Amino acid sequence: MLKQITDSLKSIPVDRIPPLGKEGVDAAILIPVTREAGDPKIILTKRAEHLNSHSGEVAFPGGKWEPGDEDLLATALRETCEEIALHPEQVRVIAGMPVNRTRHLLRVKPYVGLIEPQLPLVPNPEELDAVFEVPVSYFLDPANLRVEHFSGEDYSLDMPCYIYGGYRIWGFTLVVLVDFLNQTLNAGIRLRYPDRVNLRPPA
Repeated sequence: MLKQITDSLKSIPVDRIPPLGKEGVDAAILIPVTREAGDPKIILTKRAEHLNSHSGEVAFPGGKWEPGDEDLLATALRETCEEIALHPEQVRVIAGMPVNRTRHLLRVKPYVGLIEPQLPLVPNPEELDAVFEVPVSYFLDPANLRVEHFSGEDYSLDMPCYIYGGYRIWGFTLVVLVDFLNQTLNAGIRLRYPDRVNLRPPA
């Protein structure tokens, strides 16, 4: 499975794109994939409950561009190191996925990076409650994709999600994850939004 992932990304460059130039407009995330041939794992985080924004939500490690970052790849690696103590030299970045936008129109650039399995990743308590890993095979089983109700300050919707170890993987993180799986493994996953066509903002 890992070979299929890496082979499918060989033609996709690690594009070190610059930000738009205004702080708070661009962000970058890392999709960390463990180097396990049969069933690699994807690393995810749970944002801290005390945060003002997206508290308690599952996310990929990453965050907003800062003026000291050379480009968005630097942003992804810096934020990942700050959040889960995964240092840049422990990551082999193999591809840059297409820029996506959150529902608040934040531009997010995902990068795919290979890491060794069973690294001692540690969540930064100022930002995260947990860091965890999910086998890729779990996402490929259609029975594991369900629809649940989600509500927040400005939404109340039935939306698709995966639930693994008590963590609900949904929203923007789910969109990026499914794009990655469809691109690399021809997973053919289609997200069903009963209340809307999808959650992708206008391009």
